[in-house]
Amino acid sequence: MVKATGVILSGGKSSRMGSDKAFINIGQKGMIESVASVLKEVCAEVIISGGDEETGRRLDLKVIDDLIPGRGPLSGIHASLRAASYENCLVVACDMPFITTELASLILWEVEGYDVAVPSHGIFLQPLFAVYGKSCLLVIENYLNSGKIKVADLFPLVKTNYVSEDKIALLADIDTVFFNVNTPRDVTKARQMAQKN
Repeated sequence: MVKATGVILSGGKSSRMGSDKAFINIGQKGMIESVASVLKEVCAEVIISGGDEETGRRLDLKVIDDLIPGRGPLSGIHASLRAASYENCLVVACDMPFITTELASLILWEVEGYDVAVPSHGIFLQPLFAVYGKSCLLVIENYLNSGKIKVADLFPLVKTNYVSEDKIALLADIDTVFFNVNTPRDVTKARQMAQKN
């Protein structure tokens, strides 16, 4: 177990799904439950960013509210870094049911010496499965207060380790592990994927 804080991002409106997606079952568990179980194995502390108190009660986890509301996932990352007991936060969206303890451990290892560690594959980044250090808090606050909200645009402003596709592929199938569920069609696909795993 790593002395780091696992953060489940659960503050989205689920507008494309039409209802709260966090507890939609993929396989044997709700998506957020799957994410929580992985983070609890890897991180010494786990918290929820956003969501409601009922979600916190169901998972027996503390819920953190945004300090700078209305700015999307980066607001949740900011508030979680402020609340975290540890220097680094592994941030994971609640709609990624296929994350693994091996990949979580790798990303936490890769942040050593950096402010951020984020998986990359081709031109794509995974800012909602990444490690953020308290060392980038001031930069995030200034960025948010300037009206900017895109998480990936933050990376050039801090010391970022772009974790290579080659390293990730040794531990997980990239198309599966980073699959996130946004629509009813995605739910169907994810359930089919879960049956094959």
